[in-house]
Amino acid sequence: MAAEIDLEIEGMTCASCAMRIEKKLNKVPGVQATVNYATEKAHVVLPPDVSIQDAIAVVEATGYQAHAPEPETPRGGDASAEAGEQPADPALAELRQRLVVSTILTIPVVLMAMIPPLQFTYWQWASLTLAAPVVVWGALPFHRAAWVNLKHGAATMDTLISLGVLAAFLWSLYALFLGGAGEPGMTMTFSLVPQHSGDTPEIYLEVASAVTVFIMLGRYLEARAKNRSGEALRALATLGAKEVSVLRDGVEQRVPIEQLVVGDAFVVRPGEKIATDGVVVEGASAVDNSLVTGETVPVEVGVGDEVIGATVNAGGRLVVQATRIGSDTQLARIAQMVERAQSGKAPVQRLADRVSGIFVPIVIGLSLVTLVAWLIVTGDAQMAFTAAVAVLIIACPCALGLATPTALVVGTGRGAQLGILIKGPEILESTRQVDTIVLDKTGTVTTGHMAVTEVHPSGGLSAEDLLRLAGAVEAASEHPIGRAIADHSRSSLGALPGVESFQSFGGRGVEGVVDGRAVVAGRPAWLSAEWAVEEPADLARLRSESEAKGRTVIAVAVDGAAAGLVVVSDTVKPDSAAAIEALRGLGLEPVLLTGDHERVARAVADEVGITEIIADVLPEQKVSAVIDLQTAGRTVAMAGDGVNDAAALAQADLGMAMGTGTDVAIEAADITLVRGDLLAAADAVRLSRRTLGTIKGNLFWAFAYNVAAIPLAMLGLLNPMLAGAAMAFSSVFVVTNSLRLRRFRSLAA
Repeated sequence: MAAEIDLEIEGMTCASCAMRIEKKLNKVPGVQATVNYATEKAHVVLPPDVSIQDAIAVVEATGYQAHAPEPETPRGGDASAEAGEQPADPALAELRQRLVVSTILTIPVVLMAMIPPLQFTYWQWASLTLAAPVVVWGALPFHRAAWVNLKHGAATMDTLISLGVLAAFLWSLYALFLGGAGEPGMTMTFSLVPQHSGDTPEIYLEVASAVTVFIMLGRYLEARAKNRSGEALRALATLGAKEVSVLRDGVEQRVPIEQLVVGDAFVVRPGEKIATDGVVVEGASAVDNSLVTGETVPVEVGVGDEVIGATVNAGGRLVVQATRIGSDTQLARIAQMVERAQSGKAPVQRLADRVSGIFVPIVIGLSLVTLVAWLIVTGDAQMAFTAAVAVLIIACPCALGLATPTALVVGTGRGAQLGILIKGPEILESTRQVDTIVLDKTGTVTTGHMAVTEVHPSGGLSAEDLLRLAGAVEAASEHPIGRAIADHSRSSLGALPGVESFQSFGGRGVEGVVDGRAVVAGRPAWLSAEWAVEEPADLARLRSESEAKGRTVIAVAVDGAAAGLVVVSDTVKPDSAAAIEALRGLGLEPVLLTGDHERVARAVADEVGITEIIADVLPEQKVSAVIDLQTAGRTVAMAGDGVNDAAALAQADLGMAMGTGTDVAIEAADITLVRGDLLAAADAVRLSRRTLGTIKGNLFWAFAYNVAAIPLAMLGLLNPMLAGAAMAFSSVFVVTNSLRLRRFRSLAA
């Protein structure tokens, strides 16, 4: 059986490196690999006959380092983590040191080259003294990477940078030692457009050192931005509690989270984080789920309710029984889904990867063509050299390699913060194309829980008396409608009286004695036929109106006479109507899909603003309903939450599972909406489209930059130093543009 592993890759400096590693891994029979430069990871599917060590060996043979990530112990709760402080990064610190020292040395070199009054006698030798450490030590990472790749018969963006910097430096050495530029009194003038200034060749020490600094600055800003783009995923890893108060043999013990096992009961006091996923076995409270689901309103929980690890107990004391621990918890699964999405590649990125893979040798060829063409046409070696170096430096396609992964990392990370989990980058394309969204009614548009919506007393009883009697007799029932009436009565009136001589008549109603009074509650027709209860005209009218709205009516009789009606229905979620409007605004036509009677479906559809319904559908017919819409030429998204929705979610062009639903539905879907409300569906489409738009914008500017700049460099219209600055800026622009996705806001905010 194939195994999947995520390898951490060290030594990659550009998208070309990622492409080389990916190609080498995929050449191994049975191996499927995707290497992501932005996340510095390789997602590898290994056949049974290929081990993890074999895959690591392939990476190392390509000139890079790889290792399997160490298992993370649950972390969280400390102030530094919650404040968002980043762990020290030795590579970033070393890069910063090289950048600072090189910048200090380069500034006087550039100033002397650009401002003739600063060119004192032998200034050129002072420039050499300052520039040499920058070119040799400051640019060492570029030279080292170029040499490693050369040994493996490959060329990357580091090759272009190293060649450009060394060419400018070596030309300067030639000019100083052999060309006469080292004579006292030698002067230079700076020009945006390179030009030959006379018989004495000019030196390009400012080019060699400034290009090194510019590109190093770009790499540093890029590394910092990539670090920031992964903040959402790191934040997920630090949300969990460190310690937990476990009840063992009736004694409360404070133990590390690692010692918690499934089945343990643990105490959560007000203000504490819930240690892991579980079920409340004692107490009632409000739980703040915002850290995990993005839901800002605390949720009331009591005995029997499920709670999510890493959420915060905002109210009373709870005792929770652990049901999932470690990598099985919802928090861990969220982190895994986000990381998997970030390590993938959108279809639009593959074109950029292919271009990056062949770009470097093409650029080296163009540089040589430029050098030869200038020599043949003008015979001016200095201008030929300047143009050739400018081509090498300006053409580095770093921005191409960063365009997609940075936007993907930021977009999916922001989605995780808002309770939107996008399974893979290919999903982004799907959200752009969908024009229809099929909504399962129960649990998606509605809460999926029956609730009392109306109480109509009769026969001299008050609404409170009717609720107290009906609630008491229904409290002994196991029927969902009976439980809804009992729960509503308790929440409204408090404790209910006991019931005697209770009897349940399957699916029809219940009877019992409450406070010495005979109470019957059930279907109106059953009360009339079996108990000869005569329904007053006013109750008959109210019942007809409620049933016309698709609601369930329970008739109540006390001591043989009609006492009133209790109307129960599956209530619409508070945000459903606003979500339908938002989905329409995104160009999606909503369709309500349900197994309920058309009358019930129409009542819900009218309440939320849906015009198209598909009702009376059996669970196995939901797939057919989606297929019918697709056959009619529509691109279909579907949102659902139940086991019976899983096949339809998989069939849809875009499946969205409500996070409050079953694991089967979540597994079958492309997007999981952890919050469980329909506004999250609109947010998911908006965020996906925004991320895709950012990717395409990044790619456009990256392509346009190279297409426009290379001809200018070949024509000798671009100073190599400015070329280095422009190349570094293009990478920083792409990363910064992607970081704008962090400002995406939910419609529910």
